[in-house]
Amino acid sequence: MTITATDFQTWSHERLQRIEAALERVLPAPDIAPQRLHQAMRYAVLGGGKRVRPLLAFAAGELARADPGRVEIAAAAVELVHAYSLVHDDLPCMDNDVLRRGRPTCHVQYDEGTALLVGDALQSLAFQLLGEYRLADDMRTQLEMVKLLAAASGSRGMAGGQQIDLESVGKPLSVPELEFMHIHKTGALIRAAALLGARCGNGLNEKELGQVDLFAKLIGLAFQVVDDVLDAESSTATLGKTAGKDARGNKPTYVSAMGASRAREFARELREQALGALAAFGERALRLTQLADFIVLRKF
Repeated sequence: MTITATDFQTWSHERLQRIEAALERVLPAPDIAPQRLHQAMRYAVLGGGKRVRPLLAFAAGELARADPGRVEIAAAAVELVHAYSLVHDDLPCMDNDVLRRGRPTCHVQYDEGTALLVGDALQSLAFQLLGEYRLADDMRTQLEMVKLLAAASGSRGMAGGQQIDLESVGKPLSVPELEFMHIHKTGALIRAAALLGARCGNGLNEKELGQVDLFAKLIGLAFQVVDDVLDAESSTATLGKTAGKDARGNKPTYVSAMGASRAREFARELREQALGALAAFGERALRLTQLADFIVLRKF
């Protein structure tokens, strides 16, 4: 099978349409009370974003021969947690950013109190989905999926990584220290996306699930390295969010730790290692392989 950009674009476009429809469906309608909260939730989630995490869930789900209807719910749950994290990350008490996905951040468009509740409600809705829909044949597997997303979101995952990030402002971190922070802050949810998609199916044994997890861990780090480079070198118009804010905020990044040129090289090395984790799957891992290229080579 030949890997082509057009083929991946078609596949990703179809999955993006599917996840947008799923998110539109599971979010409360804007006319349901309290209307302002529900409108703000939809504002924070719909109509923007690369949807990398849902795409990873779909790609891993295909590898595990999962029902796409199940995968889209798991993917929606992960994306709701991601959206909540962005809303809270943009708040004045955190990064105090005013632009996200090319438009005003949630607390600017609405207000701080509403934005705080938006994050709370999106996180709750994510776990409601995991309990409301049948996502695995074995209910023990579905309980493991709930545990997996909770761990990825909490103090030993995304929230913990964000705390480390807050404590690291103004401090020069080594590359291992950066990796530890981002394995939690960014990588935990990316790994959860891939594993949730895979666990919607029955096509992988525990060793193979471990290889998917390793792939996601490595590509999650690569994602962050690329983000750091783009933040340093791209414009606000290109990014859809405030460019250069890491440097202005005196935050440690891969660019500050090793320079932009070495960071780009490091991202490519991580990509090669990630692809190595998929080697045993052969062409079955086509979509995950293409996603690795999409993540690392985007506007590089």
